[in-house]
Amino acid sequence: MTILLTGAAGFIGMHVAQRLLEQGQRVIGVDNLNCYYSVQLKRDRLSRLEALDGFHFYELSIENREAVEAVFKQHSIDQVIHLAAQAGVRYSLEAPYTYVESNVTGLLTILEMCRFYAVKHLLFASSSSVYGSNQSMPWHEGQGVDHPLSLYAATKRANEAMAHSYSHLFGIPTTGLRFFTVYGPWGRPDMAYFKFAEGISQGQPITVFNEGQMYRDFTYVDDIVYGVVALLDHPPHASPGEALLNTDPATSEAPWRILNIGHEEPVLLMDMINILETLLNKKAVINWQPFQKGDVLSTYASNTRLRELIGPLPRTHLQEGLERFVKWYVDWRHQ
Repeated sequence: MTILLTGAAGFIGMHVAQRLLEQGQRVIGVDNLNCYYSVQLKRDRLSRLEALDGFHFYELSIENREAVEAVFKQHSIDQVIHLAAQAGVRYSLEAPYTYVESNVTGLLTILEMCRFYAVKHLLFASSSSVYGSNQSMPWHEGQGVDHPLSLYAATKRANEAMAHSYSHLFGIPTTGLRFFTVYGPWGRPDMAYFKFAEGISQGQPITVFNEGQMYRDFTYVDDIVYGVVALLDHPPHASPGEALLNTDPATSEAPWRILNIGHEEPVLLMDMINILETLLNKKAVINWQPFQKGDVLSTYASNTRLRELIGPLPRTHLQEGLERFVKWYVDWRHQ
C-alpha cells in the first residue's frame, strides 16, 4: 500500500510513519515544518524516518492545492492519514486565522484530492476537545458535540462535518479519530507534560491552572498508533436508508464514522506532576493560575466502538509511559 501521511514530522505523525514503514508500507510524508514549536525537533523526527526504506518526504503546506495535487499525480495513493493541523487550544486564542487556514482549508484540500484520486480510506485527526464541557462521563461518540469551547475545538468539529459531506456526496470511506491527550517520546514541547518536565528538570516555575484540579485521559502514543494503523484495514461502508432512523451523530448512511481513541482512565493533573517529580528527582516550583478560557475540567474516553472494530487495545499505564518519555527527554536534551 502507498499511504499519504500529512503532518509526518509531527509527534503522532512520526510514530505512525515509523510503524507503517516497519510493516513494509510505502509512506509519502508531507509537512510544512512550521515554527509553532522547535523546527529542529521536527527535523530530528524526519531524520529517523528518512533512515527507513519506503519513506518519501515533501515539505509543503496542505493549504497549497497545487503542491498537494502534484504529490497525488506523482504517486498512486491508496489511503490517506491526515494528521496535519495547527495544534493547541490556548494558541487558538492568539492566532485564530492560522487555525482556519490550516485546519479547515487544509482539510478541504485533502478531501478534494481524495475525491478526484479515488482514495480507498481517509483517516483524519479530530480531537476530544469537541466534547466541550459535556459532564456526562465517559465521553462516547453518540453524545452531542455542538458546543465547542475554543476555536481549535470548533475547527475539529467543522472537520467532522466537512468529511461527512464529502463522504455522503462522493462515497469517500472516511474515519475521524478523536484523540485524547497524547503523550510520549518525541512529543510536542507545547504540551503540559513536556513543559512540566522541562520546568522541573531545569528548576524553573511551571504554570498550573485551576490549582491542578483537572483530569485528563492521558494516552500513550504507541497505543494511539496501534489504533490508527489497525483501522486502515477497516474502512466504513455505506448503509443506504440508515438515515431514516439514525439519531447517532457519529454514524451515517454514508461510509463515514467518528471514533474515540483514548486510555479510558482520567488522571488528576497533580498526580501526573507528582510522577514527573519522582522520575526527575526534583520538586516542581509551581506558578498557580486561574482556570483559563477554552480549557475543560475533565476528559474521559470510551473506546467501546473502537474495540468492536479492531479488538482489544493496548493500554500503557501512565507511570510506564512517563518513564519512557523522561528517558527520551533526558537523552534528547543531552545530545
